[in-house]
Order: sequence, then structure tokens, then C-alpha cells
Amino acid sequence: MNKKQKRMLARIVIAFALMVGLHFAPVSGWARFALYLVPYLVIGYDILIKAAKGIKNRQMFDESFLMAVATVGAIALALYSKSGDYTEAVAVMLFYQVGEWFQSYAVGKSRRSISELMDIRPDYANVERDGVLEKVDPDEVGIGSVIVVQPGEKVPIDGVIIGGASSLNTSALTGESAPRDVKQGDEIISGCINMTGVLKVQTTKEFGESTVSKILDLVENASSRKSKSEDFITKFARIYTPAVCAAALALAFLPPLVRSLGMGLPAEWDTWIYRALTFLVISCPCALVISIPLSFFAGIGGASREGVLVKGSNYLETLSQTKIVVFDKTGTLTKGVFEVNAVHHNEMAKIKLIEYAALVESYSSHPISKSLRRAYGRPIDNSRVAEIKEISGEGVTAKVDGVPVAAGNAKLMTRLGVSYINCHSVGTIIHMAVNGQYAGHIVISDVVKPHANEAIAALKAAGVHKTVMLTGDAKAVADQVAASLGIDQVYAELLPADKVAKVEELLKMKSEKEKLAFTGDGINDAPVLRRADIGIAMGAMGSDAAIEAADVVLMDDDPMKISKAIKISRKCLGIVRQNIVFAIGVKLICLALGALGFANMWLAIFADVGVMILAVLNAIRALFVKNL
Repeated sequence: MNKKQKRMLARIVIAFALMVGLHFAPVSGWARFALYLVPYLVIGYDILIKAAKGIKNRQMFDESFLMAVATVGAIALALYSKSGDYTEAVAVMLFYQVGEWFQSYAVGKSRRSISELMDIRPDYANVERDGVLEKVDPDEVGIGSVIVVQPGEKVPIDGVIIGGASSLNTSALTGESAPRDVKQGDEIISGCINMTGVLKVQTTKEFGESTVSKILDLVENASSRKSKSEDFITKFARIYTPAVCAAALALAFLPPLVRSLGMGLPAEWDTWIYRALTFLVISCPCALVISIPLSFFAGIGGASREGVLVKGSNYLETLSQTKIVVFDKTGTLTKGVFEVNAVHHNEMAKIKLIEYAALVESYSSHPISKSLRRAYGRPIDNSRVAEIKEISGEGVTAKVDGVPVAAGNAKLMTRLGVSYINCHSVGTIIHMAVNGQYAGHIVISDVVKPHANEAIAALKAAGVHKTVMLTGDAKAVADQVAASLGIDQVYAELLPADKVAKVEELLKMKSEKEKLAFTGDGINDAPVLRRADIGIAMGAMGSDAAIEAADVVLMDDDPMKISKAIKISRKCLGIVRQNIVFAIGVKLICLALGALGFANMWLAIFADVGVMILAVLNAIRALFVKNL
């Protein structure tokens, strides 16, 4: 509870105690009026000041104006009737402030909850100077500087580890509790917490451009992009408040005039003015004005705790309507890393075949060569390799331990006069010949992400009726990946410009109510991310251009988070709709009861504050998304 909330709580307690005490005090007349002014001003002075400022600035139609008119009017009626009952006016202001305090406390609590779980802003960076670690502001650390991150400290700036190994807690960024092991040569992003070893990190970005800064900027500025629901409430309040003021004025004057002039009956001015004041109290649109933005704020906060960054409530609303999801393949559904998937036709010599292939390819920097060396898994002894000859577009020949070895495609085997066996697996096929004899072949392909299959199934379960994959890969490879994952449609051998054209086609084919989301991670995906109804970037390892272009960023590159993001958005929008229907529905019923004289001012303020509290509590549910 902050100081402002504590002061308000103290005012509420004091005003309530004074009001109860005065109810039993044996005083009357002007003395009673003067005494009741004390609790009234204690609890309501700020509302009266806001109302006066609104009138002065010609922006009077807000809740403060309505409450000021209603309570001052109630006091005026008590003076006019000489009833001495000022309790109602004080109580109405008191309960209104109780509702305001509760709303302030609830919003503050949700903000603190998000802040604590998104507590990723580093306070300092350790820079080594003359053998001593010195704490400096992260803003002062330039690109290429060497910083030291000790166990328990946050990684302050993105960089590459040049010394040490450790485990990182990435839960504040990704929502996942499993630690990530890192070692020398690995890239490391800011916002993680170093758990075990001391790390020396060479920075690759300035603090202002690092991951932690971008995340904080996204979350802090998300509320500036309003959804259609929020715009509706803003426009509704602009029309609604003047309308109810005009209706209250009509209720105060028209019935008495009709009764006295048209029907010859007593005007009963005090009865109708009281009904008009009750009408004003009931009309306060607090529940709508407060709960709708709070619902979106809580939804965005809940998503960020799960490693899903949504750049604004407008994007959260669009995401909830997603029916078509288009994927880039490499880096999104697959790891973008080539690995040896199989060794065929010489199972007894599998390990030896991988060894020969790794040694023959040891001098190449091609991704295929790297995958062979990774599969071998042992240090390469270059002294065992001689007479290396690379044949462009075909492969490599060399002598390993004096034995002639060839590794390459079918063209190389044909050139060497070696009979080979065709492979029906999808991927890059490395045929191997040892000592002039065919020894088998190795299948190398991009590896599908562990949860990719589950991610597609989860999307369909979440109501996405069409999944599409776009890729620059060969058709055979694309078809095989799409079939294994259960993707509905696939387009292969596309250039970056072709991807934009395909998304344009898909956008034209869908209905207006359906939204199309594109998910990608590479720099060449940025134009498509911008063109889609909603762009989703794989953020942790994705390019800066893709993250900038996207509307939603997934921090841990897990495609399962796409369905989670859609479910979060739908829960949030469901809560928003519930609050709109509930608040307007109850408000209209209470307005009718007030106009007909069935609701007094006590009931009016209880209804208003009660509706607001229930709407705020419902809005806070959007924060809890762990089990979606």
C-alpha cells in the first residue's frame, strides 16, 4: 500500500467514525449542519476540487462532477426540508471513495505483481579496472566492453561469453523455470539471472539496445496503443455522461411542471429533485471506465510473465480473432541447425562412416561439414588427413590414414565410377566411398523443434482453422516437414518477396472477421510480419528487424507459445465483454429504478460501488494465465 492509499484509508476511517458519532449526537439546526460538513469535507474535498476544476476548464462531465452535484444537492434538500438528515450525503461520498480506494489498491497490486515478475532491469554492471571490479551504470558500458557477471546477479547487457560457464535462470524472460546452461562462445541476453559460475561477457550491444531495455519498453508502452473496446468506452463516456446529466435535469423539472401546470396536482419538487440526484449517483460510469483498461493491462501483464510480449491492447484484441496462422519454416518450426539424422546401408560401420566423413570435411566451414563434425563429437586430428581435393558442387575427396575416402552427392559417385544406392529420405544426402567401394550414405537435415507438432495441434484445438507454411526450401523437404507436423498448406521454394505475395493472397481469401497471424524469426521475415494482421516474432534468437516489425514477441522461440498467446488474448477479451455487458446492464436497471423512485441514494451508491468492485475483481482475473 503506497502513501496515497494510506492517506485515503485514514480519511475513510475518520469520516466514517465522525458520521457514526454525529448520528447519535444531540445537536440540531445549523450546528448539526456545520458538524456534518466536517466528515463531508474530510472525505470529499478532493472530489469537490476536481469538479470545480472541470467546470472551470469546461470539461465538467465526469464522475467527480456527478458525485459533487448529487451530494451537494442532497445536503441542499436536507436544509430545504429542515430534516437535519445529512448522513446520506456523507455516506454517498464515503462509499464512492471506498470504491475509488479499492480500485486504486487493485490496480496497484496488479502493477506490482507484474513489476515483481518482470523484475529484469539491472541496477549495475561489473567492469574490471586495474584488477578490481567496479559497479557502473549499464548505460555507461560501450559495445565491446568486458563485464563480469557473478552468481546471483542479473546479466545487464547482451553479449558473448568469453570466459566461464554457468546456468542461467531465464524465467523472467521466458516464463520457463528450467535453467539454461551456457559456456564460452555462447550468446547471452540481458535480463537472465546468473545462478552458478562467474561469467566474463563481451558486450555486443549498448544497454539502450539490449534485450532487457526493449522488453521493458514494450511492456511500459503497451497501454498507449488502445483497442477498439477501449476506444468504444472512451467514446461511450463522452456521449453517456452529458446524456445522463440532461436526463437528470429533465427528471428534476419536467414531472413537477407537468403535475402542477398540466394536471393541477402538487408539484412535489423535493421528491423529483431527490430522484434526479439519485439518478446522477447511479449513472457514474466508474465500472466501465476503470475495469476495461485494467482488463487489458492485466492481460498484457499476464502474457509478459509467460514470455509473450504484446505491444498493445489493440494487438491483444486482434490476436483473439486469429483463425489463420502462417509460419516461416526455418528457425520457427525447425531449429535452423543441420544435424545428422541417419546413416544408411552400412549399420555395422556407422561410427566409422561418420568418422571418415568428419575428417574429410574437416577443412570446410559449410554448415553440412559442421554438422558432420558435431555428429563425430571428438577432436579432429588433421594429421590423419591428406591430399584433400574439393570438387565444386559435388563434394570432397581425401586420404584418411592413407585410405582414399570420398564424401559428396550422386554426381561425385558417378565421377568416381562408384555404384551408389538412392536414398528416399528427405534432406541432404552425403554418399560415402571408401577405398573405391560404396560404403553407404549419411542423411543430414534441419531438425524440427521439439514441440512443433504439439504446437500445431494446440492451435487447432484453440480454434485456428488453417495453418500454412512458407519456406525457401525445396518442395520435397517442405512437404515432408508439413506432413509430419500436420500443417494444412505449404508453399516452397519462395524468395522473401514471394512470401509477402503469398500472405497478400491469403489475406484476400479470408473473411473480414478472421485475422491472419504470421510467425517468423529472420530479417527476411520483417516485411511479412508487418503485412499480416498480426505479426509474431520468435524473439529470443530472432533478428532485431523481426522483433521491431512484429506485434507480438515470443521470448523463448517455442512455437507452443503461439496458442498460449491466443488463449490469453481470448480470456482477456472475454473478461472485457463480461464487464461491458454486466456494468451497462446493471446500470440501466438501476437507472430505471431510480427514475421510478424505487431506489434511494443509499442503494444507488451501493449498486455503483458494488458493480465497480466486481468488475475490477473480474478484470484482475486476466492476470492469471499460467494454466491456459
